[in-house]
Amino acid sequence: MILKGSQRAGATALADHLMNDRDNDHVFLLELNGFISDDLNGALLETHAISKATQCKQFMFSLSLNPPKDHIATEEEFLDAADRAEKLLGLDGQPRAIVVHEKEGRRHAHAVWSRIDADEMKAINLPHFENKLRDLSRDLFLDHGWVLPDGLATYGNKSPLNFTLEEWQQAKRQGLDPREIKQAFQQAWERCDNQIGFKNALEDRGYFLARGDRRGFVALDVDGNVHSIAKWAGLKAKDVNAKLGSPENLPSVDVTQSNIRSKVSHQMRDYIGQIKDRQNGDLDPLRDQLSDMNNAHRSERNKLNDGQSNRWTEETKVRSDRLNKGLRGLFDRLTGTHRGIQNSNAKEALACSKRDQKQRDFMVLEQMKERRALQREFQKLRRKHMKDREVIAQKVKQALKVNQSQSHQFVRSRNRGPDLSI
Repeated sequence: MILKGSQRAGATALADHLMNDRDNDHVFLLELNGFISDDLNGALLETHAISKATQCKQFMFSLSLNPPKDHIATEEEFLDAADRAEKLLGLDGQPRAIVVHEKEGRRHAHAVWSRIDADEMKAINLPHFENKLRDLSRDLFLDHGWVLPDGLATYGNKSPLNFTLEEWQQAKRQGLDPREIKQAFQQAWERCDNQIGFKNALEDRGYFLARGDRRGFVALDVDGNVHSIAKWAGLKAKDVNAKLGSPENLPSVDVTQSNIRSKVSHQMRDYIGQIKDRQNGDLDPLRDQLSDMNNAHRSERNKLNDGQSNRWTEETKVRSDRLNKGLRGLFDRLTGTHRGIQNSNAKEALACSKRDQKQRDFMVLEQMKERRALQREFQKLRRKHMKDREVIAQKVKQALKVNQSQSHQFVRSRNRGPDLSI
């Protein structure tokens, strides 16, 4: 599975993000080990409190664990990957939390460790952790027999799903999938050989080339939002400049925004708004199905959890009752019987824990099959919406050309002066 880690601070913000059930179908706290608190927010605040005795600012290490798109990982697979990462990075024995997220028919996990060694009262150094995680990701793919993605197979290509936080937030604000935006920029780049060709290719997709204040070449959408060419096309600034030359002849961002506002008619804006509203309404029935499904799945999981908890309590009592007390208990200790019963109880408890884990994994697998079937309906509708947006981009381009042509005709007629002929 793909492993992506970072050193970070912000205990409360991270806990809120990991336990956010608004943007995820299901959130499950799989493990909380080495903390006094029994909830994630309190556990991470403990790590923050301990770090106050050190100079360390980034006192946590956060790791995302993403299996291949077509694989539903089990709890044991997530735990195994976290254990291997922990040993590889030198975080053995550090307090650790693992949270599992499910969204849009996929399942991934997040692990968080405290970097503060409580005995030495200093932060654990994590040199070259990105390279180590890349190698471990490759090993996990090979161990499970999964097809290696290009980025791991060659160690060169960056996965198109590895967006920065800024890219993701910008795309979310616009209501578009960032993969769609990135694809538009990359396809336009591949189609062109120079600045004019790139400008036209972008306009085919509803983006307009401009001169940025500090970032060189940028593009604006019809709403005036600014996108860095290098960032969204996945290129280096020097490569952009090598193909496109100088941006000096392009209009500035302010001028481009003004031109877009003045050239796009009110009717066209109303049409874009109507399409967006209709697309949003198209998703309502599927959202209702998703809400009902999530509620039903949560109810099933809570029922299973309550049943397992009650059974665990009863089984624990049975194991405890096997240990004699009083004089008989003292005799058992002297003869070694007590130790034998304890060992037997420990093996039985481990087997019961594995049994419960398999039951949870089986339920998750069955529920994920239902969720993926619904997700295919979401994807089908979103593909239709994408085609609608392509039509909108073409109509906007045509409207801009018409307005631009009318503007040029007006300028030419005004330069010729008044027509005095009779």
